[in-house]
Amino acid sequence: MSGPPEPAWLVAANVVLWRRYGDLGQELRPGTKAYRGGAKVYVIDTYPGTGHQQLTTVGHARHTGRWITIDTGTRHLHAFRAQLVYIPAVLQRCAGPGAATRQEAEELAALLERVAGEGRHAHHGAPHPDACLCHACLPVTPE
Repeated sequence: MSGPPEPAWLVAANVVLWRRYGDLGQELRPGTKAYRGGAKVYVIDTYPGTGHQQLTTVGHARHTGRWITIDTGTRHLHAFRAQLVYIPAVLQRCAGPGAATRQEAEELAALLERVAGEGRHAHHGAPHPDACLCHACLPVTPE
C-alpha cells in the first residue's frame, strides 16, 4: 500500500477570460472549449520542438468539473507561475518522477509567459474589434 504521491513543482497558469476567435479575430469567446475563463490549470508537459505553442495541461473541465488532461494553446493561458502541487489527481497525470525543481519551474514559467504574450499578439494580424475584451486589451488590475 503506497501513500499519497510526493509533491512536485509544476507550472500553474490561468485560462484567459476572453479570447479572439474567427476571421481576423473579430469575435470573442470566453475561455476555451475545454476550460472556463479564469480556470487554474497545471502544465504537465511542453512541446519545445514547436516553440512551446502547445502545452499539455490538467484542470477542471468546463462542463463536468472533472479533472481532464488536454493539449491547450499557450496563447490561451496567462499568469504562469511555479507552484508546489500536492493534488493527487494532478500528480497522477504527470509523466512520472521527473519533477522539476523550483528554479526550473520558475524558468519555464517565465518562458511560457513570454511565448503566450507573443502568440496572442501574432496569431490574428488584424486590429482588435471595438470594445475588445481579449486578454491583451483588458486593463491590468492591481492585486
